[in-house]
Amino acid sequence: MHFYYLRQKCSVKIAFSSFLCLFFIIHFYFNYTTTTHPPHLPMGSMVNLKGSIPYQSGVFRNSSVPKCPPGFYSKQELRPHLKRPYQDHLGPGADGKPFMWRSMTTEEQKEESSGFKKNQFNQFASDRISLHRDLGIDTRPPDCLKQKFLRCPGLPTTSVIIVFHNEAWSTLLRTVYSVLHTAPAALLTEILLVDDASTDDHLKAPLDEYVQELRIVHVLRQKERKGLITARLMGAQAARGEVLTFLDSHCECFPGWLEPLLARIAEEPTAVVSPRITIINYQSLRFHKPVPDPQNYSRGNFNWRLNFGWEHIPEGEKKRRKNETYPIRTPTFAGGLFSVLKSYFEHIGTYDDQMEFWGGENLEMSFRVWQCGGLLEIIPCSVVGHIFRKKSPHSFPNGTTAILRNLVRLAEVWMDDYRWVFYRANRKAATIFRTNSYGDVSERRKLREKLNCKSFSWYLNNIYPEAYVPDIRPIIYGQLNNTDCNCRLDVKRTTKHWEAGQIFKCSNKGEAQYFEYTAKREIRLSAGIHLCLHADSKMALVFLERCKSTGKAAQEQVWIFTKKKQIKNPLSGKCLSVAGGNVILSTCKSTSTKQSWVFIRAK
Repeated sequence: MHFYYLRQKCSVKIAFSSFLCLFFIIHFYFNYTTTTHPPHLPMGSMVNLKGSIPYQSGVFRNSSVPKCPPGFYSKQELRPHLKRPYQDHLGPGADGKPFMWRSMTTEEQKEESSGFKKNQFNQFASDRISLHRDLGIDTRPPDCLKQKFLRCPGLPTTSVIIVFHNEAWSTLLRTVYSVLHTAPAALLTEILLVDDASTDDHLKAPLDEYVQELRIVHVLRQKERKGLITARLMGAQAARGEVLTFLDSHCECFPGWLEPLLARIAEEPTAVVSPRITIINYQSLRFHKPVPDPQNYSRGNFNWRLNFGWEHIPEGEKKRRKNETYPIRTPTFAGGLFSVLKSYFEHIGTYDDQMEFWGGENLEMSFRVWQCGGLLEIIPCSVVGHIFRKKSPHSFPNGTTAILRNLVRLAEVWMDDYRWVFYRANRKAATIFRTNSYGDVSERRKLREKLNCKSFSWYLNNIYPEAYVPDIRPIIYGQLNNTDCNCRLDVKRTTKHWEAGQIFKCSNKGEAQYFEYTAKREIRLSAGIHLCLHADSKMALVFLERCKSTGKAAQEQVWIFTKKKQIKNPLSGKCLSVAGGNVILSTCKSTSTKQSWVFIRAK
C-alpha cells in the first residue's frame, strides 16, 4: 500500500511537470508568432539596393497580418497575368524590329495613306504586327537585371489607366496586351480603358465584347468629349489599386517595367515616378530598346513660354546616382506615363479639374508636387515605349487657346511673380490674363495654402537651379522701333522655334517681336528668353545668339542706350542702324536718324 501511494505521488509530480513544460512551450510559441519580426538578411545582401524596398511596418499591407514572408519575390511570384503566345521571330516587327514589307499593291498604298492620315503613324504596319509582340531579350543595364524586391512589406497593387480617343484598334490592344504580358498578376488589379467619347465604331460594342474575355480589363466611357484631364480623373476615381499607373494608348512595355515603379513608391510614398520613355518609331514601329551600357539620360524641363522639353541630366545629378537603379530627379515630367500612390494623388489635389481637354496639366502637376513636398522622378530601370506621332490627329474646341488658358491657370496659382515672365514671353496668354478669361482659381489657391506649399522662387533655387531666371521686372520691355524708318526690330522663326544665328530685319508690320532690356544690359528676345541680340563687328551684323546663363553678359551682347537714343555695343564701339530694311552695325553718329531707337512699351 505504501509503495502504491509513493508510485501515485511520483506520477502526479511527473504529470504536473509535463503540464508546466507544455504550458511554457505554448506560451512562448504564441508570443513569438504574434510579434512582427524584421527579416534577417545577411550582410552584403541587396536589401540596400536603391529601388528595392527597405523594411517598413505595413505601409501598404493590412497591419493585422502578424508576419510577412522574408526574402525576395521569386520569378514565379512575379509571373505576368497572361502568358505570351508563340512568337514567330521572323514575323513583321518581331522582337521590336522595324516593320518591313514587300512592294505594295495599289490597294495597300491607299490603306497605308489613309491610316497615316487618320492616326499620324503607320497604322498599316501596326495592323500587321502581332498584338502580342515580344520585344526580345531584356537588354537593360546589369544593375537593373540584378534588382530584387523584398516581400516585406511587399509591392503595392496598381490599376493601369489608359485614356483613348479614336485610337487604332491594333495600337490600343497591343498596349493592353503589353501590360498583361509583363505586369505581375499579383500586383495588377485591373486595366481601365477610359473612352473620351470616341466616334469610331470599332471602339464601341466590338471593344466591349472583346475585353470581356480578358477579365481584368474594363471600359469606362465619357458620354461627351471632355479631354484627357477629365478622362483620367474618371479612371482614377474608379480605380481599386493602391497605385495609379497612367499610360497612353499607343505604348509597349519592356520586361520588368512595373516592379521598379512600384518599389520606389513603396520606398517613398510621396514620389511621382515615370518610366524611362523610349521611342517607337511612328513610321517603322521599331522599338528602340535600352542598352546595357551606362546612358546619358534626359530629364524634363520647361521654358518661360511654359513649353515642356528635355535636357541631359546635369553633372551633379549624375554624381548623386550610385548605379543604374537610382532614380533621376526631374524638374518636370511629360505627364503621359507615370505612377502615383492613389491616396497621395488625392492628397495633393489630383488634377485641376477646371483645365480643359489637355495641355499644361503636366507642368501644373510638376510644380505642385515639388512645391508641396513631393518628389518627381524618372526610374531608368522601368522602360516603356511610346509612339510619338508626327503631329496630333485630333482637334478639340478652342484649339491652342484652351492650352493657353490652362497655362494661365497654373501660372496664377503656382508661379507667383514669375508669371509676369510668362506673360511677357507669350502675348496671347497675357491677353487671356488681362481679360480674366481663365476661370476661377480660388479653390486651387486654397489647396496650395492648405498644403503649406513653398514658393516658385524656392522651386527655382532648389529643384531647378540650372534654369535661367529672367528679371521679373526688366528695365524696359516692348518692341524696338526705329524712329526714322518707322520699322521695328524683328527676327522671323525658321522652324517652330527661334534659333541662334538668325539675322535681324527692320519690319514695318506690327507683328514684330518683343524684347526686354535686362539688368545685365542685354537685349533678350522675350519669346525665346535664352537668345540675345549679338554684335559681330567684323561682319557689321547683329544676329541671335545664346545668352550667357550665369555671370556677366558676353561683351558682344552688352548694349547701352545713349542720350541720342542710340543702341551702342561698347566692345565694338558701333551702333544699331537700319540700311535697306536690314539691321546692321555702323559707326555711331549723333546726327544719324537711322540710329535712333525707342521702346514701344507693351500694353
